[in-house]
Amino acid sequence: MTIRLGTIQDLDTLIDFNAAMALETEGLMLDRERLRCGVKAVLSDPRKGFYWVAEVERRVVGQMMITFEWSDWRNGTFWWIQSVYVSPEHRRRGVFRALYEHVEKQARDLPGVCGLRLYVEGGNTKAQHTYASLGMQRTSYEIFEKDFVLTRSAH
Repeated sequence: MTIRLGTIQDLDTLIDFNAAMALETEGLMLDRERLRCGVKAVLSDPRKGFYWVAEVERRVVGQMMITFEWSDWRNGTFWWIQSVYVSPEHRRRGVFRALYEHVEKQARDLPGVCGLRLYVEGGNTKAQHTYASLGMQRTSYEIFEKDFVLTRSAH
């Protein structure tokens, strides 16, 4: 397995993976054109974030996007792990772990990065156990949002 930065050549795969992840985890059908523009924006502007991809036999089988949050309390930047997806046929084979460990090493080696954060659906206990097994800790924070784009149905 190879971990590398995502590039514009990965655009279609990243779009497919994001759409599949939204449907699988939240029951959301994303607007593909809006998604294409959003993924392309990240790939084109590193200030927005970046993607790491995992490849097996030259085929992308997993992804993880990193975005940024400044912490005045820590005088540093949290890397937010987002848009995590592993293709179904490669799950339970260490793809997410490899991506996570790569990202953690990159973040630790960069001065100014003060930690990693992510959010997870409340009912996704499998993912929560995975994150805990990697040393991540549940926080006391809950996420609130006012989304101007996606309409969610009550769960």
